[in-house]
Amino acid sequence: MNDKVQRKPEWLKIKLPKGTNYKEIKSIVARHNLHTICTSGKCPNMAECWAAGTATLMILGDICTRSCKFCATQSGKPLPVDVNEPLNVAKSIQLLGLKHAVLTSVDRDDLDDKGAGHWKKIIEEIKRQNPEITMEVLIPDFDGEPNLIQLVIDAKPNIISHNLETVRRLTPLVRSKAKYDVSLSVLKTISKSGIKPKSGIMLGLGEKYDEVLETMDDLLAVGCKIFTIGQYLQPTKSHLPVEEFVHPDTFEEYRIIGLNKGFENVESAPLVRSSYHAEKHV
Repeated sequence: MNDKVQRKPEWLKIKLPKGTNYKEIKSIVARHNLHTICTSGKCPNMAECWAAGTATLMILGDICTRSCKFCATQSGKPLPVDVNEPLNVAKSIQLLGLKHAVLTSVDRDDLDDKGAGHWKKIIEEIKRQNPEITMEVLIPDFDGEPNLIQLVIDAKPNIISHNLETVRRLTPLVRSKAKYDVSLSVLKTISKSGIKPKSGIMLGLGEKYDEVLETMDDLLAVGCKIFTIGQYLQPTKSHLPVEEFVHPDTFEEYRIIGLNKGFENVESAPLVRSSYHAEKHV
């Protein structure tokens, strides 16, 4: 790994947040102490998504039981599950005036059901209070247990997303517990249910061109037709360093290859993150 911090290229400069809708959502998030992966994950597209009426809410607290070497989310011992969270999240979505909601969560390996039952309650309550909303959920692997994944499937969100994060070879280095083949099995279970599965990876961790294409083939083989590719950005000095800032032309090449291989949607650009343009994937 390269210990030297690389200077970010021009194409990774982020536009300053602006717009009335963005300011309103920012104010509501602050006033109601909402957990959004937009802020905790330092997402570069926060302003664009919020202005478009889309936000990603993080449930089950903001402390993860895993410590993946790419992720800015705090790791440690989580607090007990908030039994009022389903009601509060559903009301928060009303307050935010969202047209499309994306939910994600920390890993909760401390819970018997890994948090899957809580996921189901929240999705159902959101739909009850916001019947017109469309929804994507970005779930953990639940250790690949089909019965736990089924709880989320039964709640019937529009899209269920689970990220591979990186290519097979780099998975043990990048992810603390998750396994490449377990993640593929999660996506296969979702696909068989009839709900659209979605996945994504980061570039710039040392992956090779052929490995990215192999990952595409692996995803298509389990029925995943929505794919996001973005640039890895090192959150802090204690996280994995960036091996390469991949040029936008290469991202575009991967986008075209992905579509030609059979993906229905491919978002591929340096600043793309999991929920980027999520409302268009429904």
